[in-house]
Amino acid sequence: MASSQPQTVPCAYKTGRTLGQGTYAVVKEAVHIKTGQYYACKVISRKLMEGREHMVRNEIAALKRVSQGHRSIVTLVDYFETMNNLYLVTDLCVGGELFDRICERGSYYEKDAAHLVRTITDAVVYLHDQGIVHRDLKPENLLFRDKTEESDLLIADFGLSRVVDDEKITVLSTTCGTPGYMAPEIFKKTGHGKPVDMWAIGVITYFLLCGYTPFDRHTTMEEMQAIINADYRFEPSMYWQDVSDNAKDFINQLLTIDPGTRLTAKQALQHPWLQSAAPNAKASEGQAEQKDLLPDIKSAFNAKRTFRKAVNGIRLINRLRTNEHVPNKDEIEKLRQTIKEAEQESDNLDQVLPAQA
Repeated sequence: MASSQPQTVPCAYKTGRTLGQGTYAVVKEAVHIKTGQYYACKVISRKLMEGREHMVRNEIAALKRVSQGHRSIVTLVDYFETMNNLYLVTDLCVGGELFDRICERGSYYEKDAAHLVRTITDAVVYLHDQGIVHRDLKPENLLFRDKTEESDLLIADFGLSRVVDDEKITVLSTTCGTPGYMAPEIFKKTGHGKPVDMWAIGVITYFLLCGYTPFDRHTTMEEMQAIINADYRFEPSMYWQDVSDNAKDFINQLLTIDPGTRLTAKQALQHPWLQSAAPNAKASEGQAEQKDLLPDIKSAFNAKRTFRKAVNGIRLINRLRTNEHVPNKDEIEKLRQTIKEAEQESDNLDQVLPAQA
């Protein structure tokens, strides 16, 4: 009779520094003892994942199906189990997250954004052709393999991905993803599939062109309502006046409430905006006159980040009052400093977070 216990595998890796940590897992740098090759090792606690093991199985199934099939998708190198943990060994991406790399550049133009989005979309075409929905596309899950200028950009973190072997839209129903990048049909729980990845690409594109997301609001509930209604604008004009109509049209065709009218990944690749970023594409006259978007993007991103600090400070004050706790001098000074920073970094934060009726 075969044992129901998982096979104990002799450890072939030595783990090092922690790269990231989540609710159920920790990601560590790992080196293969025999080859000396470095990887990322996701260590998943069986105890914490009890009752949710199917999530890991889904991730493994998705990664096995697409590993080594596309240069812009992270590869599952190894997988093994012990009594206490599950281990997923993947490519080690040391080049940093997408937006961090953009901010480190000396300049950044619309054509650069188009090239990045084309790379992401091309990888999603492959995923969808293989029957995989990622369901958590966002800048934090787009990583560079190394720090070189020519580094591949990789789609990572398949923890929420699912295998769907048909073209039906209403195949999945669980609420998942990161709120700001989730499609309306996920919130509505009307069933979802591959189109949710295309909505996310629309949000990512918007973000890459201005430094803030289209549905960012004061509260998660307001953000969710804005997403359900596709309530976004290309505002304030100071961040969008130098962005082409083609780029805006590309976003508009992805951020549609009806998933059936949303561009598919293959259709998105044929859109004029991404065609302009295709290999051997001829440069248009407008491309030579493109404005450097980096200063405005950094300004908007920093203002948004500081605005959130101020909002969180106000929420903390309200919580303290509710709990009948009187803030001490240090707490009050810290909150005042946070709000002061918000005022200094942006004279008019409403321009970055426009009120949208």
